[in-house]
Amino acid sequence: MVLDTVIVFLISLLVGSLGIYVGVSLATNEAIGFGGAALTALLGALAWGIVSLVLGGIPLVGALLALLAWIGVINVRHSGGWGTAALIGIVAWLVAGAVLYVLAGIGLVSASAVGIPGA
Repeated sequence: MVLDTVIVFLISLLVGSLGIYVGVSLATNEAIGFGGAALTALLGALAWGIVSLVLGGIPLVGALLALLAWIGVINVRHSGGWGTAALIGIVAWLVAGAVLYVLAGIGLVSASAVGIPGA
């Protein structure tokens, strides 16, 4: 059971990292490695989780602040400012959603990714 959890976490992290990687590559001129994207995904998931834990009980505001924390991590880790960070987030969400749709369709994973809220 622990091995299954680790495998699901790693697959989810890889999908989230791919989304961030594509988002940064398309939205900036920044040269990013997959490891850098994975770190962004992991830190973003951590920020989202902490803010959700602390403020998630506040309707709408808690979710909005968690999303802003996630975009804030992207903003700090990559060039371009808040608008670019939001664009990276949108691209990452779309890429992760598409990959998860395919993987879930063939029965490999459930539809979620570490580091991409709502994906």
